[in-house]
Amino acid sequence: MPDPAVTAPAAFGAASRPGRVVRFPGVYRPQTDTLLLALAMRREGIGPGTDLLDLCTGSGALALHAARLGARVTAVDISRRAVASARLNTALARLPVTVRRGDLLRALPGRTFDAVVSNPPYVPAPGLALPRHGPGRSWDAGPDGRVILDRICDDAFAALRPGGLLLLVQSGLSRPEETVGRLAAAGLDACVTDRVTIPFGPVTRRRAAWLRERGLLRDRFEREELVVIRGRKI
Repeated sequence: MPDPAVTAPAAFGAASRPGRVVRFPGVYRPQTDTLLLALAMRREGIGPGTDLLDLCTGSGALALHAARLGARVTAVDISRRAVASARLNTALARLPVTVRRGDLLRALPGRTFDAVVSNPPYVPAPGLALPRHGPGRSWDAGPDGRVILDRICDDAFAALRPGGLLLLVQSGLSRPEETVGRLAAAGLDACVTDRVTIPFGPVTRRRAAWLRERGLLRDRFEREELVVIRGRKI
């Protein structure tokens, strides 16, 4: 889990940063992973004419960023507080973002998009059950950190139009190589495009011993790598 105190790398110029947002309690605070994905969105040419879906939108920061780039944006989250936050931020920004509550792509059956972006829960956590309430819902993703990532990988091909783009961000602790392989197996041309290393935040720091026991953390340094993975439907 990125530390809220960590600043974005120097590569993040003002034009690439999502604007400020308000959040109801328990909704994810935009931070380094958000900024990393926002930079990738701009580089990949998200803009006018792009029909974009933001999965696990949280506060709506990335959805609003896409809208400011000119995209037509739909945003989805399963959390009522996240949906309320995203709708409030959309209203405050006066941007035409459609915000839906639902379980990933089940919220939009049959819909396809030019681009799908996601900053999903990806932090490995003890226990098989995902939290249904509280801030942990924004980051806890099962013992391998892959409960939500695997679902996105498996469903992305059907959600993308021909030539469509998937951009998602995750931690190195939740095995990016498996994400790339899973996307490739589903029919996407996939690779890691961006990497940044940051200090552990409070959540991951508390779990360091457990992560080592699980074999997910192999050194004594309390730092994690964040990566952006790009998939293209050929």
